[in-house]
Amino acid sequence: MTPRVEEISAGVYAYVQPDGGWWINNTGFLAGRRGVISIDACSTEGRTCAYREAIAKVSDRPITTLVNTHHHGDHTFGNHLFPEATIVAHERTREQIIADGVPSYLGAWSSDVEWGTLDPTPPFLTYTEGVTLYSDDLRCEVRHVGFAAHTTNDSFVWIPSRGVLFAGDLVFNGGTPFVLMGSVEGALSALDQLEALGAETIVPGHGDVCGPSAIAAVRGYLRFVQESAEAGMAAGLSPLELARQLDLGEYGGLVDPERIVGNLHRAYADASGGEVDLTAAVLDMITLNGGRPLTCHA
Repeated sequence: MTPRVEEISAGVYAYVQPDGGWWINNTGFLAGRRGVISIDACSTEGRTCAYREAIAKVSDRPITTLVNTHHHGDHTFGNHLFPEATIVAHERTREQIIADGVPSYLGAWSSDVEWGTLDPTPPFLTYTEGVTLYSDDLRCEVRHVGFAAHTTNDSFVWIPSRGVLFAGDLVFNGGTPFVLMGSVEGALSALDQLEALGAETIVPGHGDVCGPSAIAAVRGYLRFVQESAEAGMAAGLSPLELARQLDLGEYGGLVDPERIVGNLHRAYADASGGEVDLTAAVLDMITLNGGRPLTCHA
């Protein structure tokens, strides 16, 4: 499916990549008179080059700034293809990109993904709480949520005068939310932060541009994960055993439903104060996927 550019406010664009599944993220950009601010890169060399070509069709100005909303490779693997830009992110985003390099867990996904050149490139301008950027006179507030949520280093980009929010992976629309590397409770608290902004237009990390109702949908799923984990732990079930028994109900039609077992691993760890075994969680997602590599159309 072909990515598309949507002008969601004057000079503010969402770059939406269907179907929003594994490694197929959304980005966005602000086209000013003197330059372009990009919000996130893409997962593969080909997808990031296509994104840059889409920007060039809107603006002939240089890309001066690239904001990473968090460290995951679908939002950062393309960083090295923005050599002219100042790459900006939370300090933990930088730390995690450096620590991960090219992650070994890429083998969990379909082997026919054409990643292209992978040259992990961390941000070189970092913040602890946030930073304010301007596209001409348009104020853009980049803010870290302050705790683990989708990951340990999530930020969002809020444009208050336009009611526009680039939520990163704090919001999924039509795809299964994923908090394996963050916190279920933290993700719920982050949603409260986002909701309090009063955004009218939300660009989620994955899925179509949406309104505030998407926040409520993600909240409902995460509460379902929490409640299911509590019952599963009380019954002495492992995350995989519980996932095999669960009726996902209204959430069964979301893209990548096998993420439920990864989310349960996180919920179990949150409740017990323990650590998540990422390898075990990924293997359980593969098992729940019928023993097949996880689907990726990147």
